[in-house]
Amino acid sequence: MGPLYRIRDTEVGTIRGNVSSQPAGTSPATHTSETTLDASTIRRVLAGFMLTGFLAALLGAILPAWGSHLRFEYVTVGHYFVGLAAGFAVSSSISHRWLPRVGIASVLVAGCVVAFAALLFLGFSAPPKPALLRVGGLFLVGSATGMLNSGLFRALGPTYDHDPAATVNLAGAFFSAGCIVAALLSAATLLEWPVRFIFLLMSVVPALFALLYSGKRLKFVAPVSRPTPEGIGEIRNPGAILLALLLFFQFGNEWSVAGWLPTFLLHRLEISPVTSLWLLAFYWLALSVGRLAVLAILPKVSHARLLFTSAGAAIFGCFLLLMTNNVFGALFAILFVGGGFASIYPLVAEKIGHRFSYYRPGLFNGIFSFAMVGATLAPASLGYLADAWDIGVVMALPLVGTCMVVVLLLLIWLESKIGG
Repeated sequence: MGPLYRIRDTEVGTIRGNVSSQPAGTSPATHTSETTLDASTIRRVLAGFMLTGFLAALLGAILPAWGSHLRFEYVTVGHYFVGLAAGFAVSSSISHRWLPRVGIASVLVAGCVVAFAALLFLGFSAPPKPALLRVGGLFLVGSATGMLNSGLFRALGPTYDHDPAATVNLAGAFFSAGCIVAALLSAATLLEWPVRFIFLLMSVVPALFALLYSGKRLKFVAPVSRPTPEGIGEIRNPGAILLALLLFFQFGNEWSVAGWLPTFLLHRLEISPVTSLWLLAFYWLALSVGRLAVLAILPKVSHARLLFTSAGAAIFGCFLLLMTNNVFGALFAILFVGGGFASIYPLVAEKIGHRFSYYRPGLFNGIFSFAMVGATLAPASLGYLADAWDIGVVMALPLVGTCMVVVLLLLIWLESKIGG
């Protein structure tokens, strides 16, 4: 079923990394040394993206527990997202310099430990404690996410060399699974446990991953090396810049909806917080299942037709969310929004596999980190805009962002044809 399932145990056991002893300045295709990455290590690396998805989706899933829908403190919610974005940006920059000195496993374990400490801290800083404490805790959550992303992308080297598009898609599937778990865990515990115990339960997740990555049998053979000349050139390439901007806007669209959907529905429909979280989980599920479906039909349909159909579905879903006054209408709208957004990432992943065939995961991590900053700054800006106008602006920004994504993807296709 599409490239997502090309990486099987029979293949991953013999995936060859191509940079472990590669001299600086040589192309990945010209060296002769090989390294083997076993299937167990690949599964653990890919599973790490589930943890990053869990941490990235945490804020949107926990806002109802903090009572943000009761106090109309939209600016405060904006501060929360700024703290998350700042932590991610700072730690991504530091991890890039830290990785050559301490290695991949140490960065991954450190990210898990910081996430564990951050979740415990957030559990003891819930309202009515000052909001500044929660901003600091979310800065730590963003820092942990940045460290984990840096380490995981470096560890993906041999797998990425084997099949770039399949690796990116599979990592995205694990990431989406983590987002679903965050929403479901919040929904299942919101009415049963105090907020402190919800965070205590959530802190078990990074603690388990810390044990997973500190095991002696786990060996990361993907090295931390200097970029190849081709990769350095691609950073300045218009196609790479357009790709970074596209992911920036697309992640901003997806996370604007994910970060504000429960709060938006609580104000518009006056439903229970638990119901709003179940609808958030449904949004992530629609996005994930939609991507799997797109992977199956991608070789069989016109990409331009798929793009415009998906963009139209997302725009229609946002309009429907603005107008609906019942849960059934919200479900229908979320299905359109999630399904509409679903095709963008597979289209981009395919472009990465074909257009940037020698793009190293470490360099792609820079583009992904830029996109993740957009994913947190977009919902942050919605907090300030909603305070100035109305909560309805939450669905207005994804409308504009979807139009930008269509334009940028068309420009990427045009640049690819012009550049040969």
